[in-house]
Amino acid sequence: MTNARIHVWHTGEVYIDQSLAFREKTLHPLPYTGWLRPRAKKRWVPVSVYLIEHPSGLILVDTGWHTEMRENQRKHLGAFASSMFKGRLPAGEAVHEQLSRYGVKAADIDYVLLTHLHSDHVSGLKHVSEAKQILVSEPEWNAAQRGIGYIKSMWQGVNVTPFEWTQIPYGPYKLGLDLFQDGSVYLVHTPGHSAGQFSVLVRTKQGWVLLASDVGYGAASFAHGILPGSTTDKKAARRSLDWVKEFMAREDCLMAIANHDVEIKPQIIGCPAPWKSIVE
Repeated sequence: MTNARIHVWHTGEVYIDQSLAFREKTLHPLPYTGWLRPRAKKRWVPVSVYLIEHPSGLILVDTGWHTEMRENQRKHLGAFASSMFKGRLPAGEAVHEQLSRYGVKAADIDYVLLTHLHSDHVSGLKHVSEAKQILVSEPEWNAAQRGIGYIKSMWQGVNVTPFEWTQIPYGPYKLGLDLFQDGSVYLVHTPGHSAGQFSVLVRTKQGWVLLASDVGYGAASFAHGILPGSTTDKKAARRSLDWVKEFMAREDCLMAIANHDVEIKPQIIGCPAPWKSIVE
């Protein structure tokens, strides 16, 4: 096992219709948009990012909200997206603000991993644009250039590198990327919510930790097989969700985390690192 540890941070919250998190059977044609839905159907959920301290480098998974969300959300999100959801970002919770508390600069980060390019995952990208490498899957990158539901201005001018899938031992399709080529961190192809979404599988001393992005929105998603309300491929989304549930049942799986799970609080997962940690 690897002496990696994972910092779970919340970079604000997003206010969504509950059917975006947990698919509903309803006569409403697009309930996940929240359009013409009562306030009782809405909820605040966290927007998480993860900082992984690994012997081979410092890794940031997703970037949360940009500070523009405090000033002019409609301008930052655009009229279409801001009609479906809104966010809030308390002072000190933007990704670069949390990094700075530990004396970490964007240039110190070896990898920024963008699980997919929806706004609540990439809004804060320009806060960490000086990271050494910023990776997104090639299918997600291609989909974002032509598809709706993406806000291209969030990565405009940033050096983002799309990568191709390769064979790996894990995942619903056994496709992904072995980040350090040592079996300690895998980017696992788990599509369905978006075309090229990946989860991040991290080996720790206590066991595997699976950062499942938006494959599901909470423990109930995995336990009861509840798909997100918005999917690009329902069959692929089901296959990805089933794989997460299957992987969670392994004896060597410490935990699986959904990005927007209201039950997951900021915390540190993993034992103290043998190298100099960012947390003294």
